[in-house]
Amino acid sequence: MYTLADVLPSAALALDNRSKSRALLPKARTVVVMLVDGLGDQLLRASSGHAPFLRGLRQNPHSTKLTSGFPSTTATSLGMLGTGLLPGAHGLVALDVLDPARDKLFNELMWDPEVDPRVWQPAPTVFEQVVAAGRDVVRIGPGFFDGSGLTEAVQRGGRFVAAQSLEERVEVAIGAARRSKGSLIYLYWGDLDKIGHEQGCRSWNWTGELERVDACAQQLAAGLPPGSLLVITADHGMVDVPFENRLDIANEPELLTGVRHLGGEPRSLQLYCVDGAAEDVAAAWQARVGEDMTVVTREQAVAEDWFGPVSPHVLPRIGDVVTAAVGPVAVVDSRTARPQTLRLLGLHGSRTSVETEIPMLVSQN
Repeated sequence: MYTLADVLPSAALALDNRSKSRALLPKARTVVVMLVDGLGDQLLRASSGHAPFLRGLRQNPHSTKLTSGFPSTTATSLGMLGTGLLPGAHGLVALDVLDPARDKLFNELMWDPEVDPRVWQPAPTVFEQVVAAGRDVVRIGPGFFDGSGLTEAVQRGGRFVAAQSLEERVEVAIGAARRSKGSLIYLYWGDLDKIGHEQGCRSWNWTGELERVDACAQQLAAGLPPGSLLVITADHGMVDVPFENRLDIANEPELLTGVRHLGGEPRSLQLYCVDGAAEDVAAAWQARVGEDMTVVTREQAVAEDWFGPVSPHVLPRIGDVVTAAVGPVAVVDSRTARPQTLRLLGLHGSRTSVETEIPMLVSQN
């Protein structure tokens, strides 16, 4: 199955009339890639009555289902999209990840000013490659994305245009496409994910936002000039996790024996252990949560290809013990988590199909 890492390289090939490579997408004068944060394929199918335009795009022969990487979280997935690489190669392997050089965790969404994003992720992005090939790149999103650590790590290249509402972003994309002599245009929208986290991905609020996304996607497709291609995809899905299904590690001190740092996120924790303790830590976690979560050592996760091929410099960023929730469960830490994060209903990060399966929907003008 194709992955999110195939989307932008395929878009770049679609713009290159000289290329004879077999790709996911047909040739086009301009390609617009719209990423809707949190729009899992199974969630979209379950609510397809609220998204008639997106539902209709499934009939396009180039539309297909993709998978995100592990963990199924925004920073990791945007790394896949932006670089065309799997997580083990681009190196953004957790939400809260260890910087081995400092032996310190940092959040890859919020970033850390002490971490140079171009050193952390040195591979050229697809946007940089498209610009180097002589094509324009326009990236559209909220203003605070411009120059942020995550953007500089995995989505640098081309021109950034700040726009607030989804409707404004659609208008910017249409304008850029109409002026284009052959561009790659990227549009990000994050409110569906936000609503899913705060109110649940099965809530009326979520389906209401999906209706808005559907209407704006239809407006975008209709406004693009002839020869344009619109590709709509996502970074991950989501599951609603009942609060009674959450284990608070603050009440389970024995699970922290041998653990130096607790990284990852509630459905995909990564445990950085004291030297020699990984096997004992894995055994303790297996005994306590093994019915609800898969618990493996780093070596097992790498051998089983959880992250794709892992580069040597990325290996120490991965936890000595890696977990992945199987059912609607989570492990939280009320000692350190912000109160607002403890109140989130919708979660993601694990390897279940509802979290990792994402759509790639194609509209051709």
